[in-house]
Amino acid sequence: MPDILCLGEPMLEFNQLPPGSDGRRLYLEGHGGDISNAAVAAARSGADVGMITHLGEDAAGDSFRALWAMEGVDAATVRTDPDAPTAVYFVTHDDAGHHFTFYRKGSAASRMKASDVPDDAIRAARVLHLSGISLGISDTACDAAFRAIEVARSVGVTVSFDTNLRQRLWPLRRASACIHTAVGLADICFPSLDDARLLTGLQEPEAIADFYLALCPLVLLKLGPEGVMVATREARATVAGFAVDTVDATGAGDTFAGAFLARAVVGDDVWQAARYANAAAALSTTGYGAVAPIPSAAEVNAFLAARGA
Repeated sequence: MPDILCLGEPMLEFNQLPPGSDGRRLYLEGHGGDISNAAVAAARSGADVGMITHLGEDAAGDSFRALWAMEGVDAATVRTDPDAPTAVYFVTHDDAGHHFTFYRKGSAASRMKASDVPDDAIRAARVLHLSGISLGISDTACDAAFRAIEVARSVGVTVSFDTNLRQRLWPLRRASACIHTAVGLADICFPSLDDARLLTGLQEPEAIADFYLALCPLVLLKLGPEGVMVATREARATVAGFAVDTVDATGAGDTFAGAFLARAVVGDDVWQAARYANAAAALSTTGYGAVAPIPSAAEVNAFLAARGA
């Protein structure tokens, strides 16, 4: 059974490319969904990882099964729902960054419910990873996510949680309540600075770290290009990011989480794992799409060696 199990919604991605000479807006087809991105990142960094989700009986669902087979992501706990589609999203780019348009209402993954949770698979894992999106796509999916957390905690499986706030999914007050309940049940949490400012009402990274440390013993506050603040109840420090020629930051935070977990399960300490994950996240921004640019372990290690890190 996989060491890391990731529960959430995969989404077929269409990512805007630079305009052609004729001015047409073209899109690169790929794969996305925060938890699937993290699973692929963990797999490319050498982890034994699997997905828990539902897919539609459609071309997009087939595409994900093919992706996971190619990447070595175990799909034994992936179900097909013949009555619902696999979700889709579009990414557009401008001077302000990247923007998302989602088509996910009624998706197969959103129809997951607590009775669908594969208890035995979770009990056999070492880490369960999920996110705010896993909770926010529907009430039944939220129930499934909390059931999965309950099963993991009952046998001492590490629970890893990425806040990944999507305000279009639910009201901020409900999102904050659900996300912070999940963080309080987690062993590792990955808030991003932008998310955390909205979820907590706090602005300064130190105060945000204090807020999340009151809920969870290991906080990795993602600071974008600046790196990550690693905070435990004994120590904290900012692990600097790496400067690269960024073209598309889609999925960088997911890559960070997956890469960190991959290194943690093989015994890296939090500082080593964070440095490695920073490099993986930086490299993932040098190409278009959430999944295609995610680096392999060899690429990350070569990048770090070239920088003496």
